[in-house]
Amino acid sequence: MSTSAPAPEAPDTADSTLEAMPSSPRDFLRRFTQGEFGSLRVLLILAVIWVIFTIANDRFLTALNLTNLTLQIAATGMISIGVVLVLLLGEIDLSVGVVSGLCAAIMAVLSVKHGWPPVPALLAGILAGTCIGLFQGFIHTNFGIPSFVVTLAGLLGWQGAQLWVLGDTGTININDQFIVDLVGTFFSDMVGWVIAVVLIVVYAALTLSGRMQRVKAGLEAPATGVLIFRIVAVAIPVLATVYVVNQDRGLPLALVILVGFVIFFDWLTQRTRFGRHIYAVGGNEEAARRAGISTGRVRIAVFALASTLAACGGMLAASRLLAVNQSSGGSDLLLLAIAGPVIAGTSLFGGRGRVWSALLGALVIGSISNGMDLLALDSDVKYMVTGAVLLAAVVVDAATSTRRRRAGRV
Repeated sequence: MSTSAPAPEAPDTADSTLEAMPSSPRDFLRRFTQGEFGSLRVLLILAVIWVIFTIANDRFLTALNLTNLTLQIAATGMISIGVVLVLLLGEIDLSVGVVSGLCAAIMAVLSVKHGWPPVPALLAGILAGTCIGLFQGFIHTNFGIPSFVVTLAGLLGWQGAQLWVLGDTGTININDQFIVDLVGTFFSDMVGWVIAVVLIVVYAALTLSGRMQRVKAGLEAPATGVLIFRIVAVAIPVLATVYVVNQDRGLPLALVILVGFVIFFDWLTQRTRFGRHIYAVGGNEEAARRAGISTGRVRIAVFALASTLAACGGMLAASRLLAVNQSSGGSDLLLLAIAGPVIAGTSLFGGRGRVWSALLGALVIGSISNGMDLLALDSDVKYMVTGAVLLAAVVVDAATSTRRRRAGRV
């Protein structure tokens, strides 16, 4: 016999760095080794990376290079948002890189060869990504096939589809100005400051409204001072970013798009029932099922969102490179899209992480790649370094999860 219970509330997924301040240095160290203060850990890693590359090459922290860095991480960060959603389920999607290339190829063929207007061509490519995700999610859920196997088959199959879509030419140059401007647009200094203020206000409103909802529901809520500290902690890097990019070409539209998507999906996962269901399924699928959550629908929806976001990332990559070819979505794109969130604290074991890790992780992994490019390191060194960083992040994730279980925190 089993009884149906109301859908469980998601675990407190907010960044524990600011939810409860440590009572002593010893308490801080204990909680830090258990995986808390994830944002602080990422910022420390980023600071070390920037110091190393600045010492090695004084051009690394110039406004020109940092602006280029924001453009380089836009596509990878967009794909990583979908990867975070899949990782929250405790699953993996190995097809996101190829899906981004296939959907970009569909967009390019429709725009260049068939003369479609840019918006319908972009929407067609994004819709293709959604359909791919629905298909893979359906196969994974209804046939009980591990996501690793389904998406590995997708990695091979969709790559063949990409070659078929591109045809004999192999490369399609994009010349539509609207598509090119997705990454080629830079806002003036004044507009950049206005956008920064709007982003800070939106974040503050979401943060404060979340506290009000918790208070209204009779749940424990962080102190107002903690929320103010969190808002300031977000406002400072946002304003600093705008200041730096204004020294070069201005705030890139691609970065605004990426941050906007991160804010929306962070709100979706933290403030909606669907988001709570994602964490519940990733944390304990059997408990979620017994609570009345349609775990199959949640899984299919998440895989559909992951492929849709991969398609959006493919559009940004095509806009930046001004072309789509047979290698689009290949090379190390998949590795970078998965490595970023894991490095930034999203657990491979499901149920723990924030969408913000997509942005922070893309910044970390993008900084490593950008710095090695400035140093003109060989490809073999780049792959080994990136792989070592990913392995280290996985080891840290496993170690902190073990400490949390031993401490009775999971």
